[in-house]
Amino acid sequence: MERVFSNTRCTFSLLSLLLVFSSVSSFTNAKTHNHDFVVQETKVKRLCKTHNSITVNGQFPGPTLEVNNGDTLVIHVTNKARYNVTIHWHGVRQLTTAWADGPEFITQCPIRPGGSYTYRFTISGQEGTLWWHAHSSWVRATVYGAIIIHPQQGYSYPFPKPHRESLITLGEWWDANPIDVIREATRTGAAPNVSDAYTINGQPGDLYKCSSKDTVKVPVNPGETSLIRVINAALNQQLFFTIANHKLTVVGADASYVKPFTTKVLMLGPGQTTDVLMKADQTSGRYYIAARAYASAQGAPFDNTTTTAILEYKSATSKPIMPSLPAYNDTATATAFTTSFRSLRKPIVPTEIDHNLFITMGLGINQCPPKTRPRNCQAPNGTRFTASMNNVSFVLPSNVSILQAHHQGIPGVFTTDFPAKPPVTFDYTGNVSRSLWQPTRGTKVYKLKYGSRVQIVLQGTNIFTAENHPIHLHGYDFYILAEGFGNFNPKTDTSKFNLVDPPLRNTVSLPVKGWAVIRFVADNPGTWIMHCHLDVHIGWGLATVFVVEDGPGPMQKLEQPPPDLPVC
Repeated sequence: MERVFSNTRCTFSLLSLLLVFSSVSSFTNAKTHNHDFVVQETKVKRLCKTHNSITVNGQFPGPTLEVNNGDTLVIHVTNKARYNVTIHWHGVRQLTTAWADGPEFITQCPIRPGGSYTYRFTISGQEGTLWWHAHSSWVRATVYGAIIIHPQQGYSYPFPKPHRESLITLGEWWDANPIDVIREATRTGAAPNVSDAYTINGQPGDLYKCSSKDTVKVPVNPGETSLIRVINAALNQQLFFTIANHKLTVVGADASYVKPFTTKVLMLGPGQTTDVLMKADQTSGRYYIAARAYASAQGAPFDNTTTTAILEYKSATSKPIMPSLPAYNDTATATAFTTSFRSLRKPIVPTEIDHNLFITMGLGINQCPPKTRPRNCQAPNGTRFTASMNNVSFVLPSNVSILQAHHQGIPGVFTTDFPAKPPVTFDYTGNVSRSLWQPTRGTKVYKLKYGSRVQIVLQGTNIFTAENHPIHLHGYDFYILAEGFGNFNPKTDTSKFNLVDPPLRNTVSLPVKGWAVIRFVADNPGTWIMHCHLDVHIGWGLATVFVVEDGPGPMQKLEQPPPDLPVC
């Protein structure tokens, strides 16, 4: 650990207090929004077949929540489905309200069938697009929806007001029960079947069978400018996104404004959102909106289909024009996009560091015991797939959440020995020795004092195979200082750090065989999971948890648990 600079820490603590104070005092017109979410089975027909899908309020995707910066949400969730469920409000800072964050066994036990729980939290200092989704097993395949955060009343966007706004939520669809898909993969230890389709606002689009009549239409008028909010809600796939013959000006990401830049193609990892302005400046007609996979893992199977919607000029009836999409493995296009982001507003980037972590991300395999039945070990050479951070494959507790154990002092639930660096130094992106393919298992967390300034070097590895991991940190936005390929070199790569206008995100796309560096101030008490947002990888253990202690001030302490907190 590097030495603590108390003056800087005091400055950040004061800034945190001022942020909370301004949030309370300036939002005089803030509202409280009450919603009822009923999780239930609903008949949903896609790709010619009808499935009993898990939905919220019978809607797929689920309800869109529209609020203003400073508003409070009170959402009563009743579980009438046959699976455990929780709801995570992806990207919401949850300042002192970690009990409402939602990941099962991290901040709460799941809501059992027949049970209910009320989530209460305030949107503070965030504007743009976020989303919500189930955070239990693969229930989120169909349980998700958008959160649109408008500026505080009396304020406006930092760009000309668009003529209209449209929402595009990208997803994945299995022509099966997604829970059965992951349960079978868990039983065998193999990779789960890939999806059968991608979707836009729940619909596959007219390139798929039995889908033409339900293809999503996005209306525009000639000369108008639209604000299009794009969310990647897919379970396991990063996606390229484009609109035929139209340029997209990026103005926001993960509910933070960015310096505008123009592109033809977006690349979003699962969990990421991107807000773009698009001018309807083409000949009046119909143009495909399309998304398909960015698949960087070598040799790994993926869904190679394409989902479409139609951008439709008023009164146009012509056949839609198809855009050109990048190749599935076009890392150059993906990198050019992810490295173009810059914060619009002057950020306060911590320059002195209290915790300097180096965390490797890797897939791997576990050797099966000799007497194990072959059908239970169907990964290569009779093994089971696994994943890890710093050679630790994360194991969820089952009898109590980590937040409850931390808050109530319950022993034996977790240990605080998650390593700040990998136990063995090796050529992370080269030919990795098979002796490093098998991680240890455990519920290991990393503790942080309130106000600590944290830097994390996220290092991709070539353990078993290289992959581009979208890494999401709950409870925080973080600055992305730099990214690159190969092994991070502190002697040369620190010169690439952007300390002037780095983007503020909650999910970073870790490049295939590469690295990324993030920084944040631990100003939010609670237990916060950091994980790969490819759900197959989090299930294999690609996660860890930061336990952030209470601060000294009254607005720096975790709230008491709500009386209806679910029990395990």
